Amino acid sequence: MSVSRWLSLESWKRWLWSFIRLTLIAGLSFVILYPILQKISTAIKDKADLYSPVVVWIPENFTMSNFLDAIRIMDYWETLFNTFALSATTTVLTAASCALAGYGFARLKFKGSQLLFACVVLTILVPPTTILIPIYLNLKDFTLMGLIPLITGKSVNLLNSYWPFILTSLTANSLKAGLYIFIFRQFFRGIPKEVEEAAYIDGAGVGTTFTRIMMPNAIPAIITTTLFSFVWQWNDSFYTTTYLTSSKVMSTQLSSLPYNLSIMLGGDPSKADPFYLSMVQDTGILLAILPLIVIYLFVQRYFVESIERTGIVG
Repeated sequence: MSVSRWLSLESWKRWLWSFIRLTLIAGLSFVILYPILQKISTAIKDKADLYSPVVVWIPENFTMSNFLDAIRIMDYWETLFNTFALSATTTVLTAASCALAGYGFARLKFKGSQLLFACVVLTILVPPTTILIPIYLNLKDFTLMGLIPLITGKSVNLLNSYWPFILTSLTANSLKAGLYIFIFRQFFRGIPKEVEEAAYIDGAGVGTTFTRIMMPNAIPAIITTTLFSFVWQWNDSFYTTTYLTSSKVMSTQLSSLPYNLSIMLGGDPSKADPFYLSMVQDTGILLAILPLIVIYLFVQRYFVESIERTGIVG
């Protein structure tokens, strides 16, 4: 085979491979972006466009009334503040408690540590619905291992408050906490032991070594877990709608948006136009994910770098 023919064949193979990659990326991007694009198209439609046979993606009558209705019904700005406060609080507490647990599993060896860590990993695989009822009953009649009834004479109902989220975050038992502990453990195991030994020689204890030596070096793992925790808590509807019934957060407001809209229209909720209710709910979903999109635009570079350095994909 001549050199020119070989070069031509290699050039053709590179072109074919580039075309295949472009096709795969375009297909995956369409699958991911299609629901969002569809919701955007629906949100800017007028009610009349729902029944127009010629309107598919681009509406004939552009309108922002759906956004205004969703903002008013969801009490959006108060809901946004409450959701941000809840997600930020649980994120900080979860990152701190899971970092401490991950450091313990990585560096502090004790009898049964491997078995205990296996149980932590098992929590990643256990569906949350299997433990919902005992957790719910425990929070409904919270006794703190029998100490609270000795002081107040009765148990405390922690439901419909932020205390379930705070307590589970403090004890590294919050949403996806098992994954965060695993990330921190793997990261701390990658730090050379000589760094800790040098701190011990200088007279530092375990607590000082953790806070002043290990944590500053764990910035990639901290960024990864905080972003995961914040986004998952923001989008959570399972625990949020279970623990909170009257608080204004995104999950509860989105779930009740169609009903509240039908009440606002002054009609029977069962007789309301389902297509119009769905259109306004899609608009509410866009408003709910908008802050996450804005956050992603600013932190995407740090997030990708942190994922690479923590080795979560390896």
